[in-house]
Amino acid sequence: MFTGCGTALVTPFTPDRSLDENTLRSLVRRQIDNGVNFLVPCGTTGESPTLERAEHLRVVEITLEEAKGTVPVLAGAGGYNTGEVIELARELQSMGVDGILSVTPYYNKPTQEGLYQHYHAIASSLSIPIIIYNVPGRTGVNVEPATLARLAQIDNIIGVKEASGNIAQMARVIHEVPERFLVLSGDDAVTLPLMALGGRGVISVVSNQIPAEMTRLTAHCAAGDFASARVLQRKYLPLMEVNFLESNPIPVKAALALMGLLEPVWRLPLCPPSPANLAKIEAVLIDTGLLSGRSAHAAD
Repeated sequence: MFTGCGTALVTPFTPDRSLDENTLRSLVRRQIDNGVNFLVPCGTTGESPTLERAEHLRVVEITLEEAKGTVPVLAGAGGYNTGEVIELARELQSMGVDGILSVTPYYNKPTQEGLYQHYHAIASSLSIPIIIYNVPGRTGVNVEPATLARLAQIDNIIGVKEASGNIAQMARVIHEVPERFLVLSGDDAVTLPLMALGGRGVISVVSNQIPAEMTRLTAHCAAGDFASARVLQRKYLPLMEVNFLESNPIPVKAALALMGLLEPVWRLPLCPPSPANLAKIEAVLIDTGLLSGRSAHAAD
């Protein structure tokens, strides 16, 4: 269900920083129309730490309404308070999501045993699939391959979004876990090498901008056609990289604003990119054919 390209959806806001429901619907429809394999609302790319509980549920509800069961929905529910994560995940399960993406607890830096017990508690409280999100550069804690191997023995823990940035670790994870366990890239730029190692896809930021192209890249990899995948990789690597010029999702939302797809609005503590970086984002969009030449002030 969660293989190929899944888009970690941004959350659009109006100029007064309230949820922009109409734009969210159009963004979700654009993803579906372009053939993306699954949708991931309310991940950290969706600025989930700044969403109120009601907003979080509303974003997922809108995504489900637009998907209409044709595209799986993997909703974000993670954090450093296990009890609160379970409560949110249960609400999402009752809404009919197909699975939960749960980022590791951040700041409190649990031990490997603490991570195991955290995810075991969540899994025991749900009947739907769970994908672990490992992003140590942002959370301060790494889910080690041996811990993932333990967690993979729990029936409804079905995979990991691996964003450690460590290809050797990714190779070790694939070696340690059962073949049925999904290893997905959490970094667009390493999707191709991870799939060459046996990974099954990506939970993508860049597919907010290029859903059809990123879906094709993962399809080529899954079919073993790495020559075709490399063509797309070469073309869009600058876009993948510029999306992390500043903290995600600052650049991707700035790019989507330049493309006319949403208002350039973030919630504090995120803020607009610097003028110099905005110009770099615009230049990459022009170079990749996503934008005709015009002033970056359109996204100020």
